[in-house]
Amino acid sequence: MASEQSRNPAGSEDDPVRKTDAPEQASDPPRRASDPLRRASDPLRQASDPLRRASDPLRQASDPPRQASDPLRQASDPLRQASEPPARRSGPPGRASEPAERISGAMRPASAPHLDGAPRPPSQPEGAPPQERGPRIATWAKRIGIALAVLLVLAAVSVALVIRHYEADLPSTRELKDYRPPQVTRILARDGTRLGEVFTERRTVVRIGEIPSQVKLAALAAEDAGFYEHAGLNYLGMLRALAVNLRSTRARQGASTITQQVVKNVLLTPDRTFNRKAREIILARKIEQELTKDEILELYLNKIYFGHGRYGVEEASRYYFGKSVRDVTLAEAALLVAIVKGPSVYSPRANLERAVARRDFVLDQMQRKAFADEIQVAQAKQEPVVLAVETESLAELAPEVVSEAQRMLRELVGPAAQQGGYTITTTIDPAMQAAARASVRKNLDAYAKRHKLLGPLARNKKEPPAFEGTPAGHKVFRGVVTGADDARGTLSVRVGTLEGTVTLRGAQRYNPNGLAPSKFADVDKVVRVSLIGPAPEPVVEAAAAGQEEDEDAAGEAGHAAPAGKAAKPAAPVPLRLELGPEGALVAIDVRTREVVALVGGYEAVRGGLDRATFARRQPGSTFKAFVYGYGIHARTLTPATILETDPLAIAGYKPQNYDESEGKSPARLREAVAHSVNVAAVSALSRVGASNVAAFAGALGVQSKLGADLSLALGAYEVTPREMVAAYASIAAGGVYEQPILITKIVGPGGAEIPLPPRPPAHRVMEEAEAYVLTSVLTSVVQSGTARQARSLGRPIAGKTGTTNQAKDTWFVGYSTDIACAVWTGYDDAAPLGNGEAGATAALPAFVDFMKQAHAKRPAADFPVPSGVVRVKIDPLTGLLAREGQEDAIEEVFVAGTEPTEEAQAPEADAGAEPVDGGAPGELQGTVQAPGEGPRPAEPGAAPAPVESEHAPEPGPLPAGETAPPPF
Repeated sequence: MASEQSRNPAGSEDDPVRKTDAPEQASDPPRRASDPLRRASDPLRQASDPLRRASDPLRQASDPPRQASDPLRQASDPLRQASEPPARRSGPPGRASEPAERISGAMRPASAPHLDGAPRPPSQPEGAPPQERGPRIATWAKRIGIALAVLLVLAAVSVALVIRHYEADLPSTRELKDYRPPQVTRILARDGTRLGEVFTERRTVVRIGEIPSQVKLAALAAEDAGFYEHAGLNYLGMLRALAVNLRSTRARQGASTITQQVVKNVLLTPDRTFNRKAREIILARKIEQELTKDEILELYLNKIYFGHGRYGVEEASRYYFGKSVRDVTLAEAALLVAIVKGPSVYSPRANLERAVARRDFVLDQMQRKAFADEIQVAQAKQEPVVLAVETESLAELAPEVVSEAQRMLRELVGPAAQQGGYTITTTIDPAMQAAARASVRKNLDAYAKRHKLLGPLARNKKEPPAFEGTPAGHKVFRGVVTGADDARGTLSVRVGTLEGTVTLRGAQRYNPNGLAPSKFADVDKVVRVSLIGPAPEPVVEAAAAGQEEDEDAAGEAGHAAPAGKAAKPAAPVPLRLELGPEGALVAIDVRTREVVALVGGYEAVRGGLDRATFARRQPGSTFKAFVYGYGIHARTLTPATILETDPLAIAGYKPQNYDESEGKSPARLREAVAHSVNVAAVSALSRVGASNVAAFAGALGVQSKLGADLSLALGAYEVTPREMVAAYASIAAGGVYEQPILITKIVGPGGAEIPLPPRPPAHRVMEEAEAYVLTSVLTSVVQSGTARQARSLGRPIAGKTGTTNQAKDTWFVGYSTDIACAVWTGYDDAAPLGNGEAGATAALPAFVDFMKQAHAKRPAADFPVPSGVVRVKIDPLTGLLAREGQEDAIEEVFVAGTEPTEEAQAPEADAGAEPVDGGAPGELQGTVQAPGEGPRPAEPGAAPAPVESEHAPEPGPLPAGETAPPPF
């Protein structure tokens, strides 16, 4: 039985193998002799059988097809056993046959099929390791291989599905070929000086070939040393970052290559999420296939942020070192790259020590990567950091010019202007622009000092009435000082029902000594202020519990604060001091008509009102030049013409605006211009025709709409300073109008020049002789008239002062042989400038200061005399030819053919005889206003004087007999 258990461990009596073995045992005595040894080894095999039987169900569960084929195999076993040779079927006789069985089993191929649970041949005892191990290992190897193949297929399908999912809404990479990041648009003066910059991102794109190698190598050493070797992804770095992120359960480390950073900065967002990272990886591979390495590196170096609002290596180099990136050293290149890791942390302007440490790290990386040798690195580390001086401030040299350049750029290129990258060259002369700004400020400061508008502001016995009501809109109001807060630097001002505060830090113009708010203005002092922001709505408290509202008692006024509710005072509104007037100055080169200086106000801040361009104000007596100019052009008037000076002689109209004649009553045209006699100007206009003068002024350069009535002679219709200086420049240029220019060239981001609007052709308005005669007349204003202060310039100057009613607008417009200049001074809300103010005091000083600086290196030159001009001695009283030997005769200039031909008669002996012109000068005395006087009341039946308003007065009736204007 021991032998039977060893051959059939299960011990089943129905085992067919056991029944067939009985005859064999009877005929095999030698084998029985060996049974004790075999029985001794049976316990070891039996001990291993349970493990094998335990593993059979697992094999059977994992191989259903093979189990399904077992019954067929079992059914075929008797036939297979019957066909086997007797020796194989019954087994070898005795022990001598066992080695042969083991050899034959060992020689069976390892891939031979084997089904678990099938009856084994008699010669293969179940549980015999030598015969079973080889086929089983082969089977498991096949199963593992199939499983791995399936896993690989599943992984591939999963990856494909993931890629397809993230590719569904990926941005296109084609735009990178023509990618245009936002750049800086620069506005330059005529000599290349920067006037201002416009940008959404401060960036200047430079091509990869223009970037020095030390900058590129420093970036590679610090960010991606294998950039030129990999295909866009650093797989080891990604696995390392993945491990870090998984441990922290959130994205903490990026391990991005330069290609991936370009994708993140240009096509995606900088969010640290796994979703963005997957999209970044896909796009990085695409970019590497569509762009060259140099193109990718160029995008990177022009895109990255360097702090302080600077993007790209060019702007960073200009800001930190004051030079182009083309000129940086190795140490400077390493410092630039060092900033990229954290601009707010490693900026040398924020923390120089930390920035130098990071720079040295970048240099060490360059040495390790063999991008720089040891000597170069050592020298770079010893190089001191020299930062450029910061020139950024709110104040700019010419913000008005910057704004105009922006407007023109938008008109020419449309929305592309927002992307920037343009270079706009203007005609502005930096030295003249600075002189113009200084002159305007000096003039306005002098006015503020004359009228005691500088702190400390003392309360007067009689203050002007304060504003009452609720203020709103962008207007100027009179408020009352109610208190001061020295700790906060604010002044409390009540404007009607509104409480506001003025921050003195923004009022240096009126507080040059830096007084504390409590020392700056007395309580109850009335000051001019404007609202910076909208007035807030009052805060209404909820009614107390059980308290009812009585709407009937409250009435309509109770809607703001119903009965039973108390209105809390609104938070103080920020206010701005508006104590003094504003000013404007425009200067034009007479020969080229280039605008060399443009000032639109006291402050030089972006976004301020450009009064030189947009403020339309009454020009006052400066318009008289066009009245007399047309008379000379039409051969109707000459400098010797005797003009009417009696106000009563002008039917239906009596001038009542400010008269600058200082009580004098000249009769000749030259003297009437010099002393700005209003009656004479109206008299001249009635002779030549108002519509003719309006057309003449338009031909010279005044583009604003002008009315054709007698008030035109006194400048009642509004114009801009730029129009006035353009018209005067036409006179200075010999009577030729040419459109002034401010923008000369615009170059686009790609280096191509943008075509500018065609400049209208110049046209002649006056003959040279006519222009010269008018210029000669206007020089009398400086030599002996209202602008005698300009004689200090020491060169010939022609021009005209102008003052409107109540001195609401004051002007001086004049020119030399080189430069024409217009100056305006006044309040934005048309408030009177006060007693004693006129064009000669409130505007002329700025003209003189500017022209002195503008002509500092120019030799004095007289106005050239053209052909067609004659000089004749005349009688000063009559304007006729002087008598032979007349002692008081004066020389006068005329357009050839207009000089007088009649000789003046000898005066009568009667000393009380009236002058030749009918006694007009005597009648004028007592009716002409002295400087500083207010407007005279209109006489009964007289037309009202032109009073400045927001709009020019409606045109009045034309004088009888006026002719149509000639073409110009």
